[in-house]
Amino acid sequence: MSNTDLEIIVEDPTAPEDDSPSVVSTRTIEIIVSLVLLALAVALGFDNWRTGIAWDATGPQPGYFPFYLSVILGGASLYGLIATFFARSGGTDTFVTRAQLRRVALVFVPTALFCLATQFLGIYVASFVLIAGFMRMVGKIALWKSLLTAFVFTAIMFVTFDVAFDVIMPKGPIESALGR
Repeated sequence: MSNTDLEIIVEDPTAPEDDSPSVVSTRTIEIIVSLVLLALAVALGFDNWRTGIAWDATGPQPGYFPFYLSVILGGASLYGLIATFFARSGGTDTFVTRAQLRRVALVFVPTALFCLATQFLGIYVASFVLIAGFMRMVGKIALWKSLLTAFVFTAIMFVTFDVAFDVIMPKGPIESALGR
């Protein structure tokens, strides 16, 4: 038996179940994305038309190229919308199941909260909380390892950006209290 005939199967105990119910179909997502892109194209096209899309004595006005890019985006969106409506198959394909969406939310929600927390706590404290939280909740890693890793990473990030390169990073109340 050659090595190409061997098949290694690794089971992921945290993988989503195969029988999880569908949340949304591929066709629905394609329609929503096409409509959102079409709305964006209309908004950008109108704004660039307002800025000016003609040629003047010095060349193209500021909205000339962005306007035509908006027209291309709008055309592509309309094409996608029409193609989706006239497609015979693929309408009932599952885009995401409930278990898959739960796994995506497990990463997306804390990351979105991190972005919000950065505005109030600063990037270093928010990073510490995010890293320690991910390691503890998602990775099921021991609390002391999670806190130590988050502290070391945040300290390295602080020394690299704030001390060594003097990069202006979002500061929170703790950094301000320390005089940085």
